[in-house]
Amino acid sequence: MPFEFWFTLAVFLFLTFALAKELLPPEVLLFSALLALAVAEVITVDEAFSGFSNQGMITIALLFIVSGSLQMTGALDKVSSALFGSDGSSLKKLYARALAPVAFFSMFLNNTPIVAMLIPGARRWAEKHGAPVSKILIPISYAAILGGMITLIGTSTNLILHGLLVENGFDGFSFFELAKIGAPIAVVGTVYLILFGGAVLPDRRTPTTQAESQTREYVAELKITAEYEHIGKTVRDAGLRHLTGLYLFQIEREGEVVASVKPNEIIREDDRLFFVGLPKTILEFQKTPGMALTKDSHFDLKHYDSEVIKPYEAVVSRSSRLAGVTVRDADFRTQYGAVIIAIHRNGERIQEKIGDVALQAGDTLLLLADSSFYEKWRRSAEFYLVSTFDEVPSKPKWHALFASVTFLTMLTLGATGAMPLITAMGVAAALLIIFGSVSGTRALSMIDWRTLLVIASSFGVAVAMEKSGVGEFFADRMIDLVAPLGPVGLVAGVYLMTAIYTNFITNNTAAVLMFPIALSAAQSMGLAPLPLIVAVAIGASSSFATPISYQTNLMVYGPGGYRFGDFTRAGAPLQIIAAAIAVALISFHYL
Repeated sequence: MPFEFWFTLAVFLFLTFALAKELLPPEVLLFSALLALAVAEVITVDEAFSGFSNQGMITIALLFIVSGSLQMTGALDKVSSALFGSDGSSLKKLYARALAPVAFFSMFLNNTPIVAMLIPGARRWAEKHGAPVSKILIPISYAAILGGMITLIGTSTNLILHGLLVENGFDGFSFFELAKIGAPIAVVGTVYLILFGGAVLPDRRTPTTQAESQTREYVAELKITAEYEHIGKTVRDAGLRHLTGLYLFQIEREGEVVASVKPNEIIREDDRLFFVGLPKTILEFQKTPGMALTKDSHFDLKHYDSEVIKPYEAVVSRSSRLAGVTVRDADFRTQYGAVIIAIHRNGERIQEKIGDVALQAGDTLLLLADSSFYEKWRRSAEFYLVSTFDEVPSKPKWHALFASVTFLTMLTLGATGAMPLITAMGVAAALLIIFGSVSGTRALSMIDWRTLLVIASSFGVAVAMEKSGVGEFFADRMIDLVAPLGPVGLVAGVYLMTAIYTNFITNNTAAVLMFPIALSAAQSMGLAPLPLIVAVAIGASSSFATPISYQTNLMVYGPGGYRFGDFTRAGAPLQIIAAAIAVALISFHYL
C-alpha cells in the first residue's frame, strides 16, 4: 500500500476517535485533518478547499438566513402558541397535537430555530399542567429529526450528499427523492412517540426554574383592553396563574386593589395587572393582544424592530435628576430617548402604578431604547450602570407576513424545479435583507459558521479517502461481510455503519465520511450509487441514541434536565424502527 493510503487511514482513525471522545470541537478536528492531508499532498489545495464553494454548503448558509428571519420576524411564534396553547393536560394529547406539525415544518425549515422556538413553550406548558418538561423536549427534537429526513432541504445532511453526488458526476437528489423512505419512517416514528414517549422518558425536574427565580425580578404593570380574548374568564382559565418567569401578584380595579389574587378572580376590561418577573419574560408577555404596557408615540411596543430598539438595564444614581421624581413627571422619552418597561427595587415589591412610582437611587430600570442610549448614557452621572442583555426578537407586524410569503414562494419555485434551489434561497435571503426583515449584519450572525466549517472540511477529507483508496478498503471489508446477502445486505451494512457512526461523531460528518465508502461499495458490486447514498442519508439522520449526534438533541439536553442514557433509552427503539423500515423500503424502491 502507498504512503497516501496509510497516512489517510491514520488520519481517518484518529479523527473518528477524537470526534467520539470530543477531544476538540468538531470544526477544529476536521479542519486540522484537512490541512494535514493537504500538507502530506494526499490531496491538492484545490481539492482540499473545494467544499467551501460547494453549492450544497452555500444553500445551507442561505437556509440559515431564511429560517432565522422567520424566527426573527415572529412568523413562527403563532406555531408555538398553537402547539402548546390548547387546554388539556394529557401528554398523549400534547404529542398528538404537536409532533406531526413539528415534523412537517422541519421538512422545509432548518430544525434548529424550530426547536429553539418551541423550548420556552414546552416549559410553560409543563409548568401549567404540573408535568416534567423532560417528557416533552426529546419528542420535539426527535420529531424535528424525523421531518428532516423527508425533503432535500429538511436537513443539511441531505444537501451535503446532494452536493457530493453532483460533484462526482451523478444526478443529485430531487426535492422529494427521500420522501418515499423518510415519510414512512416519520409516520411510524411519530406514532411510536405518541404511544410510548411518556413511558420511556424520565420524570425529571430541571433546576432551570429555580435558577430563574434567583434572577433579578422586575415589577411591570399591564392594562386590560377590549382586545384581550380572556375578558370575563378567571385568572386560572386565562392562563395567568402559572406563567414561566412571571407572577401576577396584584390587580387594581376602579381604584380598588386586589392584593392577593385568587385563581377564580374574574378578569375585566380596564383592570390593571401587576406582575413580577424576569426581563425577557416581561418583554415577550407585553406583546399579548389586549394587554397594554404603555402608550408611546415614537414606536409600537408590541411590534418594535429589535434590530433598532434594544433592551437595557439602567441603575439610577444618587446624583441623578430622576431621584425623587415620579416616572410620569420624569418624561423619560423626551429626556433620555427611552421607555420604562418595568422597575426593580432591591427586595421590594412596588405596588403603585408605574407612572406614580417615585424613583429612588439604586432602582434598576428595564428600558427600551435605540442603540445611541448606551453610548450616550453609560458614562453619565445619571446612572451607576447601563448594561444590555439578550434581546427579544421583534419586528413590525408586516415583516412576519412578508417573510412567510417570500419563503413559501421561493420554496415552491425550488421544489418544482422552476428555479434551482440555491438560486431560490439566494433570492429569498436577498429580498429579506433588502426589505429590512433582517439586516445584513444580523443575517451574517444567523449563519452557523462552525457547522459550515465542519461541512466544507469534510468534503476535502472525503476526497482524500476516495483518492487514497481508504474508502475502497472499508467498502471491500464491508462487502466481504455482507456478500452472502447480496445487494440488500450491502444496503443494510451501509445503513447500519452510518447510523452507528452518526451517534458518536454527528450526522454531517458521518454522512461525508461514509460517502466515499458507499460509492466504492456500489462500484465494486456493480450497483448504481443512489440506493447506497440514500442509505447514508437516512442513516445519518437516524440520530436518536445519543445527545451528541444531532444539534437539536444537544439543544434540549440542558433545558430538559436529561442524562446521556435518557437518549439511549428513548432513542434505541426508534433507531431500530428506522433501520428496519429504511432497509426494507430502499430495497423495494431501488433494488
